Amino acid sequence: MTPPTAGPWWLRPKLLFDGERMRRSVALRIVDGRIAAVADAAEASADGAPCWDSEYLACPAFVDLQVNGGGGVLFTNEPTPAALAAIAAAHRQGGTGAWLPTLLTSPPHVMERAVEAVLTVYGEHGVAGMHIEGPHISPDFRGAHALDLIRRYDEHTQGLLRRLCERGIPVILTLAPERVPSGVVRELVAMGVKVSIGHSGADECQTREALAEGATLFTHLFNGMPPLRTKRVGMTGVALDSSAWCGVIADGWHIDDTMLRLAVRAKCSSGALFAVTDAMPTVHGPPVFELYGAKIALREGKLIDARGSLAGVHIDMIGTLRRLVRNVLLPLETALAMVTSIPAHAAGLHADHGHLSAGARADIVLLDSAHLEMRHLIIAGALTPRADALSHGI
Repeated sequence: MTPPTAGPWWLRPKLLFDGERMRRSVALRIVDGRIAAVADAAEASADGAPCWDSEYLACPAFVDLQVNGGGGVLFTNEPTPAALAAIAAAHRQGGTGAWLPTLLTSPPHVMERAVEAVLTVYGEHGVAGMHIEGPHISPDFRGAHALDLIRRYDEHTQGLLRRLCERGIPVILTLAPERVPSGVVRELVAMGVKVSIGHSGADECQTREALAEGATLFTHLFNGMPPLRTKRVGMTGVALDSSAWCGVIADGWHIDDTMLRLAVRAKCSSGALFAVTDAMPTVHGPPVFELYGAKIALREGKLIDARGSLAGVHIDMIGTLRRLVRNVLLPLETALAMVTSIPAHAAGLHADHGHLSAGARADIVLLDSAHLEMRHLIIAGALTPRADALSHGI
């Protein structure tokens, strides 16, 4: 059977990853798009509700805190509700259930349009908040961000962040601590913003000061920051040594697999390392797009600008999971937590997302654990269209 279109029903998978651990012989009772109970498998259908017996592993739908684009659309270029719907549809093909639209360094009027779009769409299409990456970053560690749009922290940004926070919308702001006055991080945190350190050349002292003021994340560890050194640890060393959450890009181009494996070991005691896609429009979209007016093309699995430099990420979440298991050589349970419960906790989304327990949204991936392919995607208790054909690569 497939899930009914109305009324309570049960899902009895072969195996369940609940966000923290693998469980056998359990079933989920789903009512009105949420998980009403997790029960012994033998109890399924005891109440007369239909039961779907699945041969696959059930896990939470993936949570992605850094999505620039997908399906041929870049949010920074098209900061509209329609763009958010298109990007969401693309990333659902990779199993993403909750995500943060990410705005790259932009002029004030584009920031306004992007915030307005998120205010309009929040709660739909899996949009669970917003990630504003820049413009208050270091010119020396800007990566693909436009140099002429980088600026100091200002009241304009503060006003936009306040609008989001007043609506209760989770928001992450990536900034360089050395580019904002002392005390700003503390003010942002008091407002409700999750401050992430990134695209920064901050030294050890500046980084630790930002953490002391309440910053809780690092944006794409190892990228957009000075390299790890043995005698001057700098920002990267502090990130690994701290209890802060660290996002990582696991596409094989941005971080060597060995270095990523070492980072997982360094952070395992606090479980604070999670995966992001940092995806660009080529994910489930055409192989070419424009960023700040420059052409970016997909070549042999990586995005390249006119100079031949790396200029973005081409991977979805199911692809990320596969690489974490097959290339980084992580246990499946560890990799699944990095794309579900850990990012949900990092962004404050864990009341609804990233776990399969009573009260959570019934956003579920049914995964062929042998081949690491998504076989079905359930969103709010309903089987998504074309779910049986999804995720056989991008």
